[in-house]
Amino acid sequence: MDYIIETENLTKKYGAVISVADLSLHVEKGKIYGLLGRNGAGKTTTMKMLLGLTRPTSGVIRIWGKALWGNEKKLLPRIGSLIEAPGFYPNLTAAENLHIFATLRGVPGRHAIKDALDLVSLPYKDQKLFSEYSLGMKQRLAIALAIMHDPELLILDEPINGLDPIGIAEVRLLLRRLCEKGGKTIFISSHILSEVSLLADVIGIIDKGILLEEESLAQLEQKSSKYIHFTVSDTAQAARILEQSFQEKQFTIRDDHNIQLYHSALPVTKIVSVFVENGLEVSEAHTCEGSLEEHFKRITGGEGIA
Repeated sequence: MDYIIETENLTKKYGAVISVADLSLHVEKGKIYGLLGRNGAGKTTTMKMLLGLTRPTSGVIRIWGKALWGNEKKLLPRIGSLIEAPGFYPNLTAAENLHIFATLRGVPGRHAIKDALDLVSLPYKDQKLFSEYSLGMKQRLAIALAIMHDPELLILDEPINGLDPIGIAEVRLLLRRLCEKGGKTIFISSHILSEVSLLADVIGIIDKGILLEEESLAQLEQKSSKYIHFTVSDTAQAARILEQSFQEKQFTIRDDHNIQLYHSALPVTKIVSVFVENGLEVSEAHTCEGSLEEHFKRITGGEGIA
């Protein structure tokens, strides 16, 4: 497999606190990979390690098949990044701001700036000042800065955070265009599940620094497609029956009376029959369409995500 980013057991500790634990990522060339997790899950720390901004406590990072550490000068110039909001000057235009960064970075000026602004649909000769930009325009300018040197890989931390629906749609279309027409591999993080599901080809779910799943969007949608919902007199007893009589362990107890069973090929009537034979009262049993939100709750063992 042609992985642009590959990590093995990547771990970062701050004193006794483990921010990222044994993370093994696989980002394929030409794909959009979405790292999904709640705020504080370890997404930003992961990206900072990938960019050499902080050293891992242990583990390996390979980019284009080469170890990051010791090859920074060769690898990092091929990467564009957005980790925190860049410090643009509010009293300058987009082109003027990019010109300053181009000079500092040694990027050939006018054409690179114009091409970057064209890609994010911002006019090169516009006299509007940065302070007058909407959030969506500011985010597009930040992405223009990340792509100004025509990188092969983009690493973007929460690129849609804080945007209104129009701004989110603008950035989503831009990233998809950069991937499909620009040939770029994109690694993004987000806590907005609905948007990641519209954008990413592959999703990694991280919680408390641990990568719980890494699957294609199609595989995740298949996993979360259906479940059986039961309303019973005692969910603890129902759980024991599912485990002992059917060897089923993929279920979630919602409360004392509601339980959801996933990935089961068993007929609902057969399960209900065994419940009743064991003295359970069953007031409801039906198959439901699932969602990525339900899947996220289930594997993290907690609440949902935005």
